[in-house]
Amino acid sequence: MKRHPDLLQLSREHHGALKLARDAGRAAASGDAREIAALAQRVAQVFPVELDPHFCIEEQGILLLLAQAGQHALVARTLADHAELRRLAEVLATPDADSLLRFADLLGAHVRFEEREVFEAAQAVRALDTA
Repeated sequence: MKRHPDLLQLSREHHGALKLARDAGRAAASGDAREIAALAQRVAQVFPVELDPHFCIEEQGILLLLAQAGQHALVARTLADHAELRRLAEVLATPDADSLLRFADLLGAHVRFEEREVFEAAQAVRALDTA
């Protein structure tokens, strides 16, 4: 998928998020308390240094652009996903399989949503701005 230069780094970061989601889902499905705890700890380490800063960049850039273009449904869903992922990351301070699985499922679905819908809409708005 060809990406606007302003979106390339964010798109690259999605690869790491998908790997985290996959690993968290596998750990949750394993039922192994040690695996669940290890992945919950990984989420706790990665979230504040990789995921949350990524969300903030999106919220302060892409989402403002989309809101100005009237794409309120995309903005609302993205913000709701970010809020829920932040909440789940906090919940995982006390690791449990259900929360880890919810985090994994939402993170994977969220990345796909952004790549397929949010970034595509942002690129369309950018194309209109430069035309």
